[in-house]
Amino acid sequence: MDFSFYFDLPLWIRTALQGIAVIAVLFPISAACSMAERKVAAWVQGRPGPNRAIVPWVAPIPFLGRFLQRLGVFQLMADGGKFVFKEDVIPGHVNKFYYYIAPLLALIPALTTVTVVPFGAYWDAAANTLKPLILADLDVGLLAVFAISSLGVYSIIIAGWASNSKFPFLGSVRASAQLISYELSMTLSVLPVFLWVNAPGGNGTLSLFDVVQTQSEPGFLGGMWYLFLMPLSAFIFLVALFAETNRQPFDMPESESDLVGGFHTEYGEFKWSLFFVAEYAHMLVGSGVFTLLFLGGWNPLPWVPLAPLIEGLPVWLGGVIGIGVFLGKVFVAIFFFMWVRWTLPRFRYDQVMKIGWQKLLPLSIANLIFYALAIALIETR
Repeated sequence: MDFSFYFDLPLWIRTALQGIAVIAVLFPISAACSMAERKVAAWVQGRPGPNRAIVPWVAPIPFLGRFLQRLGVFQLMADGGKFVFKEDVIPGHVNKFYYYIAPLLALIPALTTVTVVPFGAYWDAAANTLKPLILADLDVGLLAVFAISSLGVYSIIIAGWASNSKFPFLGSVRASAQLISYELSMTLSVLPVFLWVNAPGGNGTLSLFDVVQTQSEPGFLGGMWYLFLMPLSAFIFLVALFAETNRQPFDMPESESDLVGGFHTEYGEFKWSLFFVAEYAHMLVGSGVFTLLFLGGWNPLPWVPLAPLIEGLPVWLGGVIGIGVFLGKVFVAIFFFMWVRWTLPRFRYDQVMKIGWQKLLPLSIANLIFYALAIALIETR
C-alpha cells in the first residue's frame, strides 16, 4: 500500500485529518473504559459483570456471538443509547448557563492535551531517522500537557457552584485543593528526567519525543527505561497522577460515602456521561505521558529500540507497530488504574492532604536534589 500521496497534501489538511483521527479513536476508547472498568470490578470481586446485552444480528453467530455477549462489549452500546435518549431532568435551583457548559468544559482540556502527546513513531527513509506521530511537536510538550490538563478542574468547580447545592460545592472545593496539593509534586518528579535528557549539553527541550529517544540510545544507561533509572520519580508521578485524575483512593471530589455523588450529584443522563468520558480521557492521556516518560514510549523493551525493527519496513507498517506498542503499554497502565480502584479503600480527606503536603512533596524535593547532584557529579567526570 502506497501512502506517499498523504505527505503531498497541504500541512493544514494533514493536521486536520490527524486531529479527526486521533479524536475519533480517543473518544470511543474513553467511553469503552467505563465498560471495561465494570468488567475489571467484576473480575476483582468474583462476579460476571455485564454479560447480557447483545445485538440481534450477532446473536446467531456460533461461539462468537455468545463470547462477545459474555465479554460485555455490547453493554457500551446499550449504555450509550440510554444516556442519549433518556429524559434530561434539569433541577430548578441550578444556574442553568454554567450548569450546561460545565460538562463541555470537562472534555476540552482532555481532547486538547492529546495534540502534544506523541502516540507512535515511523521511520523516515529520506531523513534516515525516526519521526514522531504527533499533531503538534512542541519543544515544551510536557509543559503544555501540565498547563492544559490543569484547566480541567475548572469544569468541576463550575459544576459544583452551578448546582447550587452543598454536596457538589464541597466536592468542587476538594477538587481545587487536591489539584494544588499534588500538581507541585508531579512537576518536581519529572524534573530529574529532563535534567538527565539535557545533561550532555542539551538544548533545554521539554519534548516528550526527545525523552523517548534518550531511552532508545545505545549504551547501558542510554537504553534503560527511566522506570528503572528513576523509580522514585516514577512512583511520585504515578501517585500524583491518581490524585490529578480523581481516581480512587484519591476520588475526593466524588466521594460517594460522604458527598452523595460529589460535584456531579445534580447531573444525570448525557451530561453525567460527559464528565466520565472526560475522566477516562484524562486517564488515557496521563497513562500515555507516564508511558513516554518512564516506560520507553514505543520502544518494545529496555535496550530494544523501535528504529532497527522498522527501518526496512513500509512507512505505514512501521507506524502501526509503533502505535501498537505504545497503546499496549497505555492499556496496561489503565488496567492498573482500575485494579487499584477496586483494591484499595478511599482515603479520608485529611489523609489526602497529609500525603500530598507532608509526604509526597518533601519526597519529591529530596528526589530532585539527589538526581541533580548525581547528574552534576557524572558530568564533572
